[in-house]
Amino acid sequence: MWNAVDIENDAASGRVRARRRSSAVRAVTRTEELRLQIADEITSGRLAPGTALEEVEIAKRYGVSRTPVREAIRDLAASGLVEARPHRSALVARPSMERLRGMFEVMAELECMCAVQAAVHMTAAERAGLERLHAELAIAIHAGEETQCGLLDERFHAAVNAGCHNDYLAELAVGTRIKLRPFLKDKYRGLERLAQSYAEHDRVLTAIQRGDRAEAGEAMRAHVFTTPVLDGAAVAPAASEPFPVSLATA
Repeated sequence: MWNAVDIENDAASGRVRARRRSSAVRAVTRTEELRLQIADEITSGRLAPGTALEEVEIAKRYGVSRTPVREAIRDLAASGLVEARPHRSALVARPSMERLRGMFEVMAELECMCAVQAAVHMTAAERAGLERLHAELAIAIHAGEETQCGLLDERFHAAVNAGCHNDYLAELAVGTRIKLRPFLKDKYRGLERLAQSYAEHDRVLTAIQRGDRAEAGEAMRAHVFTTPVLDGAAVAPAASEPFPVSLATA
């Protein structure tokens, strides 16, 4: 039988274990929060490709020790957002033009498929919402609000992707776009580029409203490829539909 001392010692030991578990959970949570914060700075373009990630500076900025910073950077390197370098500061990933071209090709095909399915599956309310976004973009362009234009472009693509009513396909398309977001900034700079982007959106919108699957897909693919970062690169929209219609509209 346990006496009072045994019970007290066991209770104290339990409290210590509980505190340790609580501390470990907080550490994991803080690392995850930090990883998400740094990832957001990268994908939003606030941390440009090639920027050195100094552990001491990041720890100071977020008010944490270097340990969660180091763990967050390690996780970001595993996801491809950060380039780890032995005995030196990690860098925000700067993909080669070949890899960047490949990423845009994948995004073009994923968003093409989303547009094809959106032309069939979008509800009346979703189509009306897409029209409103398109009208808001026209207002933002006339006002020269480049930041707002960028936000509306993102919302337009998100609406088309969601309108495909295929959660997995939309998830892949959105995930790829997030990784490429730092390389889309120049698309929203300058009246000429903004006007071109608006015209391309108009073509996508018109095709979706008509239920024209082939035109919606081709218009979206062409739109994705008109990106300044790819200017001069050997990349162009595919000449023919890369997926069977039965697959693209499943």
